[in-house]
Amino acid sequence: MNQKATNYRWIICMLLFFATTINYVDRQVLSLLQPYLSEKFHWTYSDYANITSAFQLCYAVALLFAGRFIDWLGTKKGYSWALVLWSIGAIIHAFANRIGGALSPLFSALGFAMPASVIGFIFARIVLGAGESGNFPSAIKTTAEWFPKKERSLSTGIFNSGANIGAVIAPLSVPLIAEYFGWEYAFILVGLTGFLWLVFWRFYYDSPEKLLKKGKINKAEYDYIHSDTQEESVEKSNAKDGENDKNKVRWFRLLGYRQTWSFVAGKFLTDCVWWFFLFWLPVFLKSYYGMTGTQLMLPLAVVYTMTMVGSVGGGWLPTYFVNKGMNMYPARMLAMIVIALCPLVVLLAQPLSSISYWWPIVLIGIGTSAHQAWSANIFTTVSDMFPKKVVASVIGIGSTAGSISGVIISKAGGWLFDHYSALGHIETGYTIMFAFCAVAYLLAWCVMKLLVPKFKPITDL
Repeated sequence: MNQKATNYRWIICMLLFFATTINYVDRQVLSLLQPYLSEKFHWTYSDYANITSAFQLCYAVALLFAGRFIDWLGTKKGYSWALVLWSIGAIIHAFANRIGGALSPLFSALGFAMPASVIGFIFARIVLGAGESGNFPSAIKTTAEWFPKKERSLSTGIFNSGANIGAVIAPLSVPLIAEYFGWEYAFILVGLTGFLWLVFWRFYYDSPEKLLKKGKINKAEYDYIHSDTQEESVEKSNAKDGENDKNKVRWFRLLGYRQTWSFVAGKFLTDCVWWFFLFWLPVFLKSYYGMTGTQLMLPLAVVYTMTMVGSVGGGWLPTYFVNKGMNMYPARMLAMIVIALCPLVVLLAQPLSSISYWWPIVLIGIGTSAHQAWSANIFTTVSDMFPKKVVASVIGIGSTAGSISGVIISKAGGWLFDHYSALGHIETGYTIMFAFCAVAYLLAWCVMKLLVPKFKPITDL
């Protein structure tokens, strides 16, 4: 009667954390090596923007299908295949120049005149983007399966902090690997870590229903996981892992809900900020301070160490308001407006950059920390309002919008930096980009609040 609940769900959360860590190390290797690779292969800012945009565009398109793929195949198998693909994509960056040489005739025939190195890296980024698109839909769906609603923002914040850990590990390891073993091995060794994670995922993960039967969790934890929902469990609907759901909800139907568009708008207006700093911050440090290689290690590690505070703190903040007596949706929206005010300090990053590089580092660190706090909450709005069976699909739609905005900001950055660099005052380009990054979250919050002013869960799917 008073059986103490097991805590197996936190093991699952740790698996999501490590997968997200690997995910972000993989995608950041290129930006850390950009100062070296741009000189080796004579890239312009626009060349680099084309390479990063290829990843983001493929990521955006793949996200349209990733959520469906995970919903259809099941979390365990779907996550496994996604990780295998993105790990292969990470590894083949090491052979990008040779791949580009082989693909150059095809690109020329299609009317794209690009250096072989650019073509090769574009191809590698496309493969990486296709695989990495499965990470967040899988992780959010897993969270919906394994956690009650009141714990989802915290668990999302914990696994999402893997992005920050990955972003810290990358600058502390990638430049050293490149310096001692060569840039190719930075891609190869990082890519291989994904296959190690896969062993643990296949061994430890299954649905709560199946692990209850195996005795890995007890009835108390199972009941706690389902304590605040009357929905049919995901495990039952996916009892035959990989079988098509006869009542599959179509994308166009999901687009008919204001709740979907609220998530889409929030992701479109803010994801691009994270993409910009992830791919362009090393370029900023090189442009302003001449930093390359191991010189980037400490400042980038500081930025992304700061983001860990935001990721976990952002998941905790709405829970704090709930404990003060607020309902969940007002508490989450209050937390998000508080978070949206923090990136305004980025407005000072460029004006204060002449004093010391630590000024923009700390201010941008506050902005990226706020982004992760925002992400912990915006992802959870989906699992709060939608049935579990469509959570991954809605996440995929919104994340696609976020990736498209990443393509736009990357291309805009490449054009602005080439343009103002040619004019001799590249700082103007950074002023424009930083100004947008500072106000994006306030704008997103206002749009989301207009679309969904009050909590209204979807009950007719």
